Amino acid sequence: MADLFEHAADTFPGRVALICGDRQVTYHGLEDEANRLAHHLAALGAGPGAHVGLYARNSAEAVATLLAVIKLRAVAININYRYLAKELAYHLRDAGLAALVHDQDLGPVVDAVTPPALPRVVIGGDYAAAVAARSGDRDFGPRSPDDVYIIYTGGTTGQPKGVMWRHEDIWRTLAGGIDFITGERLADEWAQSRAGAGAGGLVRMAPAPLIHGAAMVATLACLFGGDTAVILPKFDPHAVWAAVQRHQVNVLSVIGDAMARPLMEALAAGDYDTSSLISLNSTAALFSPPVKEACARALPAVFISEAIGSTETGFAGMSFVSGDDAQRGGPTVTAGPDVIVIDEAGGVCGPGQAGKLARGGHVPLGYYNDPVKTAQMFTEVNGKRYAVPGDWARVEADGSLTLLGRGNTCVNTGGEKVYPEEVEGVLKAHPDVFDSLVIGVPDGRLGQRVAALVQLRPGAAADQAALQAHVRGELAGYKVPRTVWFVDSIGRTVSGKADYRWARRYVAEHPQAAPSQAERSS
Repeated sequence: MADLFEHAADTFPGRVALICGDRQVTYHGLEDEANRLAHHLAALGAGPGAHVGLYARNSAEAVATLLAVIKLRAVAININYRYLAKELAYHLRDAGLAALVHDQDLGPVVDAVTPPALPRVVIGGDYAAAVAARSGDRDFGPRSPDDVYIIYTGGTTGQPKGVMWRHEDIWRTLAGGIDFITGERLADEWAQSRAGAGAGGLVRMAPAPLIHGAAMVATLACLFGGDTAVILPKFDPHAVWAAVQRHQVNVLSVIGDAMARPLMEALAAGDYDTSSLISLNSTAALFSPPVKEACARALPAVFISEAIGSTETGFAGMSFVSGDDAQRGGPTVTAGPDVIVIDEAGGVCGPGQAGKLARGGHVPLGYYNDPVKTAQMFTEVNGKRYAVPGDWARVEADGSLTLLGRGNTCVNTGGEKVYPEEVEGVLKAHPDVFDSLVIGVPDGRLGQRVAALVQLRPGAAADQAALQAHVRGELAGYKVPRTVWFVDSIGRTVSGKADYRWARRYVAEHPQAAPSQAERSS
């Protein structure tokens, strides 16, 4: 992957590579900074295969760190900058770091759990001096497509775990090594920089944190093609639109409703020029029908798309969105290369059948330091190996796939399966609801019952019966939340994904009476 960036740096040295706040860096400048930092990290002991942690918010320095690490054939370890001491300590133990790069204000947390002998580079501290003191020469050894790239998952239902990829495999699935629309493989490692030289370069913006795999790899892919990447230190909807206007952003990539809904409300409240925008795409989280419709109304000339996938599969399919799309329970997409749905007997699902989403071909190596979960991730179908991360999907009559949800968040109520994302999407269509999460809670008769945590819009009154009636008008009765908690705000990860661990904690700390027999059977 470092070779891919270096091809772009050689092709467009004077083109702006990265914009973060008021700082703009050319491809030559970013290449020079990454080389200098790579030499400094090497002097600290980081080399091929070494794990270098990145515990930082979005910044040009964070991007340079990612590039510096892969230039050394080392492995960047993404660490959530919201982690406190206990969470950071777990991550450090699991990842086995040789060095750590972190923001200066996170120093007290690092000091509390990090061995004094662990080499550190501090963004806002010794980073600038360390970079200035080293050579900017590109004098690194040759690299291999077999070099390892690790992305730690967010841990929304359990502890974070590192998914290991070969560089070529993750490039072919997430970083532009295939055409996402046609599924065709790029001819060679120079294809992206060649295409960028002919096109003149787009301005792309992924406002999610770089410690989220989708934003990290999207930013790298942008740099491989000679485009300009715009990043923000933190997500703020008005700041996003101000940056779109100021930098004439062409492509905006968001993380589902968690970003798209506040973005649409900020756009309606402000006076922003969005005429430069060509494409808005969503991935990695629920993109509900009402939010899609709001995007289509607000941006009628913009191509809106939705992609599905996971850290364990990479890209698995995409679709283009319009305001009048039929709701089938989740996003309905054209399947990506080598993507199938597997039934419970281990066969391939046909139209009308549901099972587990699986991807073959370019798949990860497994989970770092966890052979048991690695074995559970893979299966063989008709002699071919597939990664199966646990997402459920249904095959439609036309061969498209509808994503239903992650199996470990599925609610089993009286023998019926309820996927939270479907119910969440319907709840968010109610005019009083700003955000929601749906979980299963224990029920003596049903095993589990459907429950919802709901964040109302300002000024809206809490009316559980009205919400239940609204859901009942759209979905089967067994999918209606029998218990509702009204909360000040919905817990989400820093990347905007649903935090089901937070939801279960909240419910445990705020018990409610179970619904009556009449309520259950209604």
